[in-house]
Amino acid sequence: MTFRLLAVHAHPDDESSKGAGTYAAYEDRGDEVMIVSCTGGEAGDVLNTAVPSRAHAERDLTGLRRVEMAEAQRVLGIEHRWLGYRDSGMAREDGSLEPGTFAAIPVETSVRPLIQLIREFRPHVLVTYDESGGYPHPDHIRTHEVSMLAWKQAGTDLFPELGEPWQPQKLYFDRTMNDERAKSMLDHLKDHPDLQHLADRMEAALERLLQQHRKRTTKIEISKYLNRRDDALRAHASQVAPDNEFFFGYPRDLEVLAYPYDDYELVESRVESELPETDLFAGVILEGNH
Repeated sequence: MTFRLLAVHAHPDDESSKGAGTYAAYEDRGDEVMIVSCTGGEAGDVLNTAVPSRAHAERDLTGLRRVEMAEAQRVLGIEHRWLGYRDSGMAREDGSLEPGTFAAIPVETSVRPLIQLIREFRPHVLVTYDESGGYPHPDHIRTHEVSMLAWKQAGTDLFPELGEPWQPQKLYFDRTMNDERAKSMLDHLKDHPDLQHLADRMEAALERLLQQHRKRTTKIEISKYLNRRDDALRAHASQVAPDNEFFFGYPRDLEVLAYPYDDYELVESRVESELPETDLFAGVILEGNH
């Protein structure tokens, strides 16, 4: 029997910029990891104008993003499912959204395929975003709302047509970007004057993160998986250029020293677990061990 983790993300590429090192580490350990992309990223732009598949991107961005997601899945070795909703894009000036998009559909409706997926995959751990969505994109906020409702309802007798009830044991919020990480990485740049431009950017990020007061309970060591994390993100070439300084500018040999961790917050648990943790599955009871 193996541990199973389900991570719910808003768009393809979110899984590679938030927690990819964790997913690769657990897969290598022999656990099962499934990523859910709630939308196909249809409303995104081609953020990397030098993408080799530019013609494909301009003709069929939705199709290209599926190809990119498949490559990221291969790099990380994880399972992947599309929840099947359409990218909402950012809200209009009047706050409205395009009808029929993920964030415009009632959460009571959009939760159903996630409940079905939970009952099929039977994860012990569920990972998602907090109420801010990590940043205030409508799809990120709706991902939080759908995940929280699924956490409450998947183990009940509601919707028997969606499969046998299954109750995940632990619920986490992603805290990959946090002030402790930014501060440590900034400290390790002080002896490298040639990287002052990175230090300036990290300092600005630290100021923002210090205002958010995001709680962290769990650190996952990912020093062996930084390259796979980067390769997974580079697979989303329409969204991230291979020389993107924000994601790839920080020297990896320094990152291993400064902060080789992914962070999470344990929000709810149906099993006992002592904090702080170094394993998302700490305290989880496998089937047959009840």
